[in-house]
Amino acid sequence: MATDVAVLKHGEVAEKVMNQSNGLGCCKSGPGYATPLDAMSGPKETLLYVTALYSGTGKEKPDYLATVDVDPNSPTYSEVIHRLPVPYLGDELHHSGWNSCSSCHGDPSADRRYLILPSLVSGRIYVFDTKTNPRSPSMHKVVEPEDIISKTGLAYPHTTHCLASGDIMISCLGDKDGNASGNGFLLLDSEFNVKGRWEKPGHSPLFGYDYWYQPRHKTMISTSWGAPAAFTKGFNLQDVSDGFYGRHLHVYSWPEGELRQTLDLGQSGLIPLEIRFLHDPSKDTGFVGCALSSNMVRFFKTDDGSWSHEVAISVEPLKVQNWILPEMPGLITDFLISLDDRFLYFVNWLHGDIRQYNIEDPKNPVLKGQVWVGGLLWKGSSIVAIAEDGNTWQSEVLEVQGNKLRGGPQMIQLSLDGKRLYVTNSLFSAWDKQFYPELLQKGSHMLQIDVDTEHGGLKINPNFFVDFGAEPDGPSLAHEMRYPGGDCTSDIWI
Repeated sequence: MATDVAVLKHGEVAEKVMNQSNGLGCCKSGPGYATPLDAMSGPKETLLYVTALYSGTGKEKPDYLATVDVDPNSPTYSEVIHRLPVPYLGDELHHSGWNSCSSCHGDPSADRRYLILPSLVSGRIYVFDTKTNPRSPSMHKVVEPEDIISKTGLAYPHTTHCLASGDIMISCLGDKDGNASGNGFLLLDSEFNVKGRWEKPGHSPLFGYDYWYQPRHKTMISTSWGAPAAFTKGFNLQDVSDGFYGRHLHVYSWPEGELRQTLDLGQSGLIPLEIRFLHDPSKDTGFVGCALSSNMVRFFKTDDGSWSHEVAISVEPLKVQNWILPEMPGLITDFLISLDDRFLYFVNWLHGDIRQYNIEDPKNPVLKGQVWVGGLLWKGSSIVAIAEDGNTWQSEVLEVQGNKLRGGPQMIQLSLDGKRLYVTNSLFSAWDKQFYPELLQKGSHMLQIDVDTEHGGLKINPNFFVDFGAEPDGPSLAHEMRYPGGDCTSDIWI
């Protein structure tokens, strides 16, 4: 019975009373920046931390955190300069977050020192010290899955955000057996000890994945990938029909953890993955990328205080031959919003393009830039697209520094000033193997896209190419990217 009580325990989020001037917590002594616009004037990035995997590739090697030099004035520009392997095999490192970010800017005792990196498959959570030596991070602590499961019942950890209280919250996608019904939100304290679940008993979502909170509107909204027992085996369309994938947004009271509303996105919102509010903490709207439907859905607060949604951007499927379906969705797997809330960027992992939209009017996004960096329709592939006139077509195979691009654009990260977009191409090892098996043999790569923030436009930087196919232990899969000082997908303003 003691274990059952612990599983149902609601870890209270302690509220700190911060010294605030102008209501934004800008005492300028805590981590991050007082406002998103202040962050845009932050220092230019020189390092990127990248999760790199051997899990699922057939290589008996541990996953690792790669440090990439992105300083164009450095002799090791566009190279992996440090690798920190984890001590176990089969983790599947995925998304990361900080122990402290701009949500703690008003707290002089807070310090952005540790990068928290959950393992999506093993359930293990690694804590890396990135402050002692930013170019060579070190292992600080490992939170074992047995401890998490025994106290909360949670497994398959995904998104990490720091809280103004000093706690760390991590969304978890299921229970130890891969059932979605066991999903919820894990709370760690500032020493990375398991506190319990964040949501109140009986208030767990239908499915788990990403989340974002907007404290001024006392709201947190989470998204729905699917049951780990299904997606860890690869993608099967029948699993969608059988109810193993989500199509809902879950609206919670913040910070109380009560599920107040569930938004059914229907067929236009199948598999909603990444979610972002606008960075301006006073705004009550944001977007979610719905992968299988290939729609960007806008969510917003209504006059009566409830939340609603509408399709803001649609990516039309391509008619194709020699593929698993007669039509190929774009598969929007990642997106982000510039810190000034002017531009939204997203990827179509299967089609192979990255898009830039002006969202100064969030109700009416305007396409301003598009660049092709991969996809399934390269010349030489058996898959061909069918145009409206019945003719077939394929794309030219692009090269950067003599390297043929492979896979499709997947994770993206934007520089603070909004002028450089970094791109990797691994989604999840089981899905990489299914859709882009070449990645397992030749490895991932990272690109840099130059961004025109005045008139709009995207262009591949020909001087930047990080080849994870040339790693010392063999080709690896590169996924999420983080700057040491925070970025537009890690930091939340209050």
